Amino acid sequence: MDRYPVTKECYEKLRNELEHLKKVERPKVIKDIAEARAHGDLSENAEYDAARNRQGLIEAKISELEGKLAKAVIIDPATLSTDKVAFGLKVTILDLNTDQEFTYQIVSEDESDVNAGKISYTSPIGKALIGKSEGDVVKVQVPIGVKEFEILSIEKP
Repeated sequence: MDRYPVTKECYEKLRNELEHLKKVERPKVIKDIAEARAHGDLSENAEYDAARNRQGLIEAKISELEGKLAKAVIIDPATLSTDKVAFGLKVTILDLNTDQEFTYQIVSEDESDVNAGKISYTSPIGKALIGKSEGDVVKVQVPIGVKEFEILSIEKP
């Protein structure tokens, strides 16, 4: 079984979402299906079809969240060394093509938000940075070509 690294905040968010789906959304859709079924002929009952479709989406999301939580390993960045880029740490990089600096925290897919300065450890840039040290230059294949980044600093968030 693959491990799924997450921060404590992400783990809590996933757990809360799962709880909401199980305790609120699932009972609601079951009620909606029962009400639609009471309207008679199911072959031409759009309410029934919509409720069944919604039920399928809810059950799929529940299954996905349960899988992620079962594989989740909570990483506390405060306990990590800043010698090398690792999950949970912040890294400041210099784009050698544009001379722009960027600071990103390396996080899980569920936490990834480039606009908030969080990139997934599975993204092309995240993968290239993991395990590297300050001063290292990494080449990353991105949709617009190859980018080169120099790691300027590694720190705890």
